[in-house]
This record gives sequence, C-alpha cells and structure tokens, in this order.
Amino acid sequence: MPSCALTCAKIRAEMRETTATDELSPTDRKILQHLQRDGRMTNADLAAAVNLSPATCHRHTQRLFAEGYIRSVRAEIEPAKVDRGTLVMVGVELDRSTPESFAEFERAIRKLPFVLDCHLVAGDFDFFLKIRVSDIADFNRLHGQELIALPGVRQTRTFFVMKEVIDNAMLDF
Repeated sequence: MPSCALTCAKIRAEMRETTATDELSPTDRKILQHLQRDGRMTNADLAAAVNLSPATCHRHTQRLFAEGYIRSVRAEIEPAKVDRGTLVMVGVELDRSTPESFAEFERAIRKLPFVLDCHLVAGDFDFFLKIRVSDIADFNRLHGQELIALPGVRQTRTFFVMKEVIDNAMLDF
C-alpha cells in the first residue's frame, strides 16, 4: 500500500499539470482520447485507464467539461435503423454575400431538423450541408418544399453519398 506522502505527492503533481487554463496536460489528453472512443466509460474505468484515482479523474473530467473541451456526450445512432439511411451533401449558393444574408440563412437553417451539419465555406458554395433522409423521394420533397425556400438561396447542388468511407472519425491530437 502506498504511503500517504507518495499519494499526496502524486495528487499535487497531477494538479500542477492542469494549473494553466486552456492547456491540456498529458493526463487530460488521455482522458479525452478514452472518452472520445467510449463516452459511456464509468469514471472508475476511466481512472484506471489513465492511472488516476477516481476522485482525481472526476475533477479532471469536470474541468474538461467546464472549460469546453468536451462539448457533450451522446449516443451515435445507426441511421438506417431509424429510417435515415440516405446521406446527402448539399452545396448552397446565396444570391448575396453579405453579413446580413448569411445571418438570415443561418437563422433559418438552424430550424430544419433534417440538417445535421451546416458549414460556411470558401469556394464554389457559400454553405455546405450534411443531411440525412429516408430515401431520394424524401430528399426531393424536402428540397422542393424547404431547402430552396430558405432566405437568399440562389441555387443548390446535391451530392448523394454512395458509400460512407469515414464518418465522424475521432479527432487526432
């Protein structure tokens, strides 16, 4: 059994690792990498995996949440099991490139539940959307009724994904 002096020294060393705000210690990186692989890990399992006491691991994890390193923890749902097996990427070009037209489009796109991702991009499009639908007919309906009716949309270009090679990969850091 380790002595209290060794245990206290280890805890002080761990705390020194994380004194600088917005800097990740090696321990913090390990915690993030493990949680990225399995967000359902118990604190006890996570602590064992990164060689910390459960209490210290919990403090590290809470700090990572508080400082915004971990945005959320959620389940990754199999799209086909919930009738959303068709993945569509859509490039959107607006009729004007002004801060006001971008803001108006962004407000409207946030209201569409079938849009998974929306990114302002440089290049041929103003925005690039990631959309999941049940099938091509479902997308055709949404496109005709909702997407082209969004404020400022001049044109869209649609790309139906034939095969998902990499989707939602873990961050490499």
